[in-house]
Amino acid sequence: MARGNTQTDNPLVSSIAESIARHAAEDMNEGHVGIHIGAECLDEETAIHRFAADVPGYRGWEWNVVIAVAHGSRYVTVNEVSLMPGRDALRAPRWVPYAERVQPGDLTPGGQLPPEENDPRLTDAGKGLHFTAVQPRRGKSTKSKDITRRGLDESLSRWRGGAYGPTSEFAEKAALTCTTCAFYLPLDPEVSANFGVCANEYSADGHVVHSAFGCGAHSDTPPKETLGQRLASPYDDEKEIRL
Repeated sequence: MARGNTQTDNPLVSSIAESIARHAAEDMNEGHVGIHIGAECLDEETAIHRFAADVPGYRGWEWNVVIAVAHGSRYVTVNEVSLMPGRDALRAPRWVPYAERVQPGDLTPGGQLPPEENDPRLTDAGKGLHFTAVQPRRGKSTKSKDITRRGLDESLSRWRGGAYGPTSEFAEKAALTCTTCAFYLPLDPEVSANFGVCANEYSADGHVVHSAFGCGAHSDTPPKETLGQRLASPYDDEKEIRL
């Protein structure tokens, strides 16, 4: 597509160039071509004209038309037409590799989530941490991998900062801590001396809790003073009163 142009010293940004660019965008027949947003010279022979786009599903996008004028010529030609996102355009979320999409809680029954190659939390059996309490009494361990110090430290850090850690809302409002609770089952000291498992079905049952965690279901929680007490004698307001 080409037209002569004699209205300006720079044919790339003239009104005729704008008109040619608009017609090129309209010829795409992909949606309404709106107002001319602006033009910018890319070099001495090419420029880009931008138009507002009204295309369903592409809010904030714009038509970009690249035009060119050969050196020594005044004929405008169209090089490229494309629909491009503007500053406030609606865009699809950034693509994230599958391995980075998995979040805690995503694993479902029957699903599989193998560790990544060179997972820093794991190492070959015999090269990682050893816990006496979980070693088989006879024979060798059937595990092919051991947890690393980094893997254990990351776990302890998550537990410490989680819902059952010493700084959680429950812990801050509790009068007593897990370390004195009968329902607190300490983990092996080789793992950590500050964590255990809660065995109270009405509290954090089955979860790893910090020894400084606490809740209102501590085994030494005293009963309410008013619980089961008779506060007053019943009064029968329908009983006959003799004067």
